[in-house]
Amino acid sequence: MRAVSILRSKPKVVLLSALALLILVLLPRLFVRLRRAQASASRGDSIYRVEKKEFSQTLRLNGATMAAHSFAVLAPRLQGASVGSMVITKLAQAGASVKKDDVLVEFDAQAQTKDYLDKKATYDNLVGQVAQKQAEEDIARAKDDTGLQKAEDELKRAQLEMKRNEIVSRIDAEKNQEAVDEAQATLKQLKETYQLKRAAAAAGIHILEIQRDRALEAMRYAQSNASKMTVHSPMAGVVVYNTIWLGNGRMGTVQQGDQVRPGLPFMAVVDPSQMEVRVDLNQVDLLRVRPGLRAKMRLDAYPGIELGATLEDISPLGHNGRFSEAVRVFGARFSVQGTDPKLLPDLSAALDLDLGSQENALVVPCQSVQLDSESHPFVWVENSGSFEKRSVKTGARNDTEVVILSGLQEGDIIRRSAPEETPSGVRS
Repeated sequence: MRAVSILRSKPKVVLLSALALLILVLLPRLFVRLRRAQASASRGDSIYRVEKKEFSQTLRLNGATMAAHSFAVLAPRLQGASVGSMVITKLAQAGASVKKDDVLVEFDAQAQTKDYLDKKATYDNLVGQVAQKQAEEDIARAKDDTGLQKAEDELKRAQLEMKRNEIVSRIDAEKNQEAVDEAQATLKQLKETYQLKRAAAAAGIHILEIQRDRALEAMRYAQSNASKMTVHSPMAGVVVYNTIWLGNGRMGTVQQGDQVRPGLPFMAVVDPSQMEVRVDLNQVDLLRVRPGLRAKMRLDAYPGIELGATLEDISPLGHNGRFSEAVRVFGARFSVQGTDPKLLPDLSAALDLDLGSQENALVVPCQSVQLDSESHPFVWVENSGSFEKRSVKTGARNDTEVVILSGLQEGDIIRRSAPEETPSGVRS
């Protein structure tokens, strides 16, 4: 029985041995094929076949959207008054459409109205004082005129009595002479004091008039301040809130009841029918662009929106860039063609500026072109299973590709990037 069992299990052992032998034979072959496939894929990623195709040259610019026509709403600056902040009592809703002369915001005008009434009362009082002073001067002038006329009449009467000195006694003649001298002295004194009184009265009236005029200006300032408490829209558009410092360590938009400082821009009215994008143009790209070029605009917040844009103008004066003072940038303005409900001011936007295209251009990746020690461009071209260095002449380029003018032909195989250095210093 044991012999029979051994004979029955022998085919299983042979079968297992055959399977093990087959696995040992096939496993190295599978490993070799896998390594070859990986090497082939790696080689395919590292080489590039030169081809002719349409080459588009674009320039990527980044900026922010803004309305071509807008009105900034500032907390009013009050004239002749020192105000720390003003309380908002009425406010137009954000995103609301407004027409010209619609109320945008109202501030608490109680203090300004009271100030205006106080200034008006002061002005009215000074107007009354000037009128009273003028009336008193008119009465004093009439009284002095009467006294002056009386003194002149006394002098004339004394002079008539002097003509009788030849027929009167010597004592009476001396009395007549004394009377004439006294009348002349009195008239002279009255004339002198008359001018002094008129000058003093005119000065007093003028002082009151100056105080009255100052009070009038203060009243007008107060009236102007009271009228500034209500801000009307000078144009039709959409209400947009600005993010400002609200105090208490927080930023946000204003609400009814908040306090704002004079001169703070907390709101704007924009015309969404005509938007534009402002960008900074690097000095290196300045000679490649000109007004009239077209671009495609995309919004970072809404990737699905794509609108056309046209370069309208470039600033003639440059300013320092954000990262280096040696690099100058120039402000450029693009007008946006078309509208979208989501297109609002202060959105970050990307512009692909079309600098032109070429048909049947010989194009290679930018990283394939290297520069030698003399700054001459070259590429690594495959030749008989190895790569050799070949000088080329390049043309226009964009962010990813460059046009080859000479040195390569369609179908040539080149390295996609520069070869790496081996530890011994030999290129692979």
